[in-house]
Amino acid sequence: MKTGLHMILASGALMLAGCGEKGPTTGSLTLNYANFPPASTFPCVQMEHWKGEVEKRTGGKLKINTYPGGTLLGAKDIFDGVIAGTADIGNFAMSYQPGRFPVSEAMDLPHFFKDAKTSSRILAGLIAAFKPAEFEKVKVLAVFTCPPAMVMSTKEVKSLADLKNMPLRSSGTGAEVMKRLGASPVAMPQSDVPDALQKGVVKGNVSSGEVLKDMNYASYCPYVFKTDLCVISFAVVMNKARYDALAPEIRQVLEGLYMEQAEWTGAYVDQHVQEAIAWSKEKYKLTVNEPSGEDLAALRATAQPLIEDYIGRVTAKGIDGKAVIEFIKGKLPR
Repeated sequence: MKTGLHMILASGALMLAGCGEKGPTTGSLTLNYANFPPASTFPCVQMEHWKGEVEKRTGGKLKINTYPGGTLLGAKDIFDGVIAGTADIGNFAMSYQPGRFPVSEAMDLPHFFKDAKTSSRILAGLIAAFKPAEFEKVKVLAVFTCPPAMVMSTKEVKSLADLKNMPLRSSGTGAEVMKRLGASPVAMPQSDVPDALQKGVVKGNVSSGEVLKDMNYASYCPYVFKTDLCVISFAVVMNKARYDALAPEIRQVLEGLYMEQAEWTGAYVDQHVQEAIAWSKEKYKLTVNEPSGEDLAALRATAQPLIEDYIGRVTAKGIDGKAVIEFIKGKLPR
């Protein structure tokens, strides 16, 4: 009885929030999907692609209203907002809430993934295999990552030695890597980077390459040092009560898109990075340098203590951190 009452109250709260509305004449169900970056960026492109596939494959029985740019919920509010029913569905970056997603955060360590398609596929497999408790209050619909980070800078970086004392906008695990390499990581939102570059507060940005074009960073940073550092993991989650209330055939469509969406998003953003680099070379004469074999060995040596620290930290919380890392490494291309 309590469960039934809870479902009724949850459904009522969702309706009051404007979510899960029934179409007036078609009998279709409309769900609201919150996202935080601008509409032109790849997390929102994947949102629109997913929306189109859902509506097509359900024959219009399920429709999706999308809200990019934090217009429904802010970046740090999306996960809890979906649990509360403020939005039916939401996409967020796990690293924005450090320590809350201990299994997922293993992906953001420096594994030197070759591209986002590889890392997104591994993340999807990881969450499916481990079914981590961090997502027990929601239904995970899709997961993916950004491409591996590179150093984009105002002055040329040809080797790790050139990073010494360089102030670089860095976030998450990437900031710790930069610190250990001798750079001076500076934390700030992406939106503050152009002004910080112009004022000389930072001399570069450690990020995935699509922002060279999407946020016009190539106009400030005509040099790239291709380090293939950390990725940032994202998850698309749905309010559990709303998901459980869907017809079985609609749930089957959503389940069928899980791995497919990871693959599609990774392939899309990898291609977008290549386009952004080509565009930057043509418009701003971008120069791309790659680490030497010696520098690659140094990068991997810097990463190992971070991985060992992760294993110890999450094992203390009752999570088999070694198994998580072994899963990821076991899926890397040989």
